Amino acid sequence: MNYMEMTGDLFAVPQGYYLAHCISGDFSLGAGIAKQFDEVYNMRFKLFRDYPFEANEKYGYVGKALLVDNVFNLVTKPRHYHRPDYDTLLDTIIDMRDQCENLNITKLAMPKIGSGLDRLDWEKVKEIIQDVFDDSDIEILICSL
Repeated sequence: MNYMEMTGDLFAVPQGYYLAHCISGDFSLGAGIAKQFDEVYNMRFKLFRDYPFEANEKYGYVGKALLVDNVFNLVTKPRHYHRPDYDTLLDTIIDMRDQCENLNITKLAMPKIGSGLDRLDWEKVKEIIQDVFDDSDIEILICSL
């Protein structure tokens, strides 16, 4: 793993990067960077289109990394007003790593996931990311403004 942090706009990273951010299982995308992903990529529509809910299941994707185009949507909590925990965040990061390996994805860019509106401790989140990707050849770029 090659891990870097930089100051800059996540949406302006060079071509070739897959992006990642956290969302809720209700696909609300109503605040924070998730709202920007919806505005830039029409992400809410694409999530409902590509990942429909089963008949009796409202939030079945918690702990999964839902790939839409070049964006990993990390479902860390059931509803937008819930708070994620480190276990569900870990599950999404493992799922994202596994998909990267299976799809030969070598570059990821993301904000300081989980530490904005979700209020997780960035140092703990960073440690989780580095532990999960430690043995991989994936380049990880953390962008913050």
